[in-house]
Amino acid sequence: MKRNLLISIIVGASALTSIAAPTPTILTIKETISDTAIVYPESFETDTRAMRENWYIRNYMVLDADVENRSSNDNLSDKEYIERLKSLPTVIEMPYNQIVRSYIEMYVERRRSLVETMLGMSMYYMPIFEQALEKEGLPLELKYLPVIESALNPVAVSRAGATGLWQFMIGTAKGLGLEVNSLVDERRDPYRSSEMAAKYLKELYGIYNDWSLAIAAYNCGPGNVNKALRRAAAASGKSDSKDFWEIYYYLPKETRGYVPAFIAANYVMTYFKSHNISPSLAKKPLITDTISINRRVHFDQISAVLNMPVEEIRVLNPQYRKDIIPGNNHPYKLILPSQQVYSYIMSEDSILNFNTSKYGLRGVVQPTDYSVASGDGNYTYERKLVTKYHKVRRGESLSVIARKYGVTINSIKKANGMKGDNIQRGQLLKIRTYQRVRVNSNGEEIAQNTTKKKQSSSSSSSKKKTRTRKHKVKSGETLSGIAMLYDGVTVTDIRRANGIRGSKIRAGQTLLIPIK
Repeated sequence: MKRNLLISIIVGASALTSIAAPTPTILTIKETISDTAIVYPESFETDTRAMRENWYIRNYMVLDADVENRSSNDNLSDKEYIERLKSLPTVIEMPYNQIVRSYIEMYVERRRSLVETMLGMSMYYMPIFEQALEKEGLPLELKYLPVIESALNPVAVSRAGATGLWQFMIGTAKGLGLEVNSLVDERRDPYRSSEMAAKYLKELYGIYNDWSLAIAAYNCGPGNVNKALRRAAAASGKSDSKDFWEIYYYLPKETRGYVPAFIAANYVMTYFKSHNISPSLAKKPLITDTISINRRVHFDQISAVLNMPVEEIRVLNPQYRKDIIPGNNHPYKLILPSQQVYSYIMSEDSILNFNTSKYGLRGVVQPTDYSVASGDGNYTYERKLVTKYHKVRRGESLSVIARKYGVTINSIKKANGMKGDNIQRGQLLKIRTYQRVRVNSNGEEIAQNTTKKKQSSSSSSSKKKTRTRKHKVKSGETLSGIAMLYDGVTVTDIRRANGIRGSKIRAGQTLLIPIK
């Protein structure tokens, strides 16, 4: 599903210099096949340091910082690898050859910290994958496909544009019913993408009745696999060539290594301890629950009212691309730590009403019309010639005064019957200039400050009418909890009454609570 980085390595005793006719049996091909130009998935390029800064990893996992310096025990024989692969409890065949070994060694030798980080992420994601696969009746070892697809990064984007844990291209995602738009990308939703990946894999297996071919088709599409099957059949003279290893050299280069990488992922996620990679330890369990959201809400609103890090909301809900849940369109799910779910339900009104001037969505907007009705009656704005008076100050000249009012020196002279340019301090000058004024239906000018005075008076009277009561903060209380104690009072009301911007309060603090 994505394009990969080409890394040339020498594997096996001999290299293929051209595409040759297949060897007599499939068994021999599986055991002896080799490749001089292996293409590793983009997931091997994942920035492990950035992954370790993931909020979930930092707050819920303990990783081994010294993993890269430990011996990898890489002197295993082919026989030991074969026995370990045979011991995996899988339905899908896990054969061993030099190509598979090269992928295993890449994981356990050069990408050890990546493996450890993925082990940490797997504690959260693997149950989600297993649930989706179990629902479709598929082999559970397919849960390791996202290891090679995205390195278990839900917001991973390939160079080709494939996105999410299962690396869906946008066309494939929409064809499977996943929602992708400016605000929501369900390719990044662990639950929805896993459900659709399981359905897609089931469809592919129905086409080939072979898991290695179905996995290859997941990566490059059925069209490329079918083309490889036709070419292999033509070269071998057999019309029933249906084995991944038989068509290996007829597949796109980036797909050839996909099944070997899948086998290696199953190996390393099972036998990591044997290669001195420490298991990730959980600091504390992460138990989550789901809420249905039917109103538009921003993560910052949830974070402010529930006093929880916005990074935590993001890591649990990566499908929301701009931190916005557009619940006004249709209901969406929000995943939160279970202890926060009840708080959200009880504080939903406060959350939705928090800083609506910033996060609210304007439904209807009318362009400004200066010919509107007011308390003074109907009025319009006109440009009229008016006379103003200016008292000359020390150091002022006619040119300075003219610039101030946007008029010419000659117009000032004419209005004041002046011949020269001399003016004196304290002298009163007439200034005739054009000004935009408000007039009523009779053409009479309306004083500009009338409305402002009324608004000011109305505002001051409304302030006088606001009554408050006092609340002494007890240990453990939050703004949302206090708001729930008083009918009709929101967190925003309390903040406004007390001049509070954030959500921090302290025990013993006295708060003013508006009486509604």
